[in-house]
Amino acid sequence: MHTCKNLSVAISPCPNDTYIFGAWILGIIPDLEGCRSRFYWQDVDVLNRWAGQDRVLVVKVSAAMALDLEKSYYILSSGGAFGVEHGPKLVARKDAGSRPARIAVPGMQTTAYILLRAALDYEFQPVPMPFDRIVDSLNKKEAEAGLLIHETALVYRTYGMDLILDLGRWWQDNTFGLPLPLGCIALHKSLGEDIVSVVQDQIRESLCAADGNKSRLRPLMSHLAQEVEPEIMDRHVQAYVNDYSLDMGSTGRKALQALKEIKQGA
Repeated sequence: MHTCKNLSVAISPCPNDTYIFGAWILGIIPDLEGCRSRFYWQDVDVLNRWAGQDRVLVVKVSAAMALDLEKSYYILSSGGAFGVEHGPKLVARKDAGSRPARIAVPGMQTTAYILLRAALDYEFQPVPMPFDRIVDSLNKKEAEAGLLIHETALVYRTYGMDLILDLGRWWQDNTFGLPLPLGCIALHKSLGEDIVSVVQDQIRESLCAADGNKSRLRPLMSHLAQEVEPEIMDRHVQAYVNDYSLDMGSTGRKALQALKEIKQGA
């Protein structure tokens, strides 16, 4: 029996997070017994910093960041974002070259940035900024290329951008087809190990309830998403909410180990 009375839960505003947690947030499923959960939304780079400062008890972080938090956080088996066919994309305006020197990135501790460092065979200057500013920064020529994540990576062509590198494909080629761990849910160890399975099951129940309550989740997703068109939000959920979100299992853990090795060599 867990003893947590107040639970802070911080996630990103992207559609896959609001879809997974939406039934819990909206009360479609009951809260944890004897517990009051409070939700917060922030850009993934802010969430990474919050976790590094021990500011929240349950937090969505970049998978690459989760690997650095294992002394203070448990990595939960549910709620994560794993790409099977999709991943971050390096894009540029049509007048840019194929080896950009200044690249806008969505944070220095994101999985996307770690993969980019490993994939490019030359030195570049990263320009960190919130993910939803990257396309605009390219149009203003503040950077020569941009590393896109979340739903924006799915619709880069609508912004007139050319693809330089698909990091989802790069990952597949370099890991023999493992799923790409982009984000994980971390739970602070101060809560105790007994609550791990409780929160994991709560996330799974919320995700399972989402499929039968899509119309109730839609306003929440639209309010928080960067790309609000229903078709784009649905594509985002289909891209990053899958069986690994229910339980990453041994394959997901193996993918995290592969990411750890790539990070150490990047």
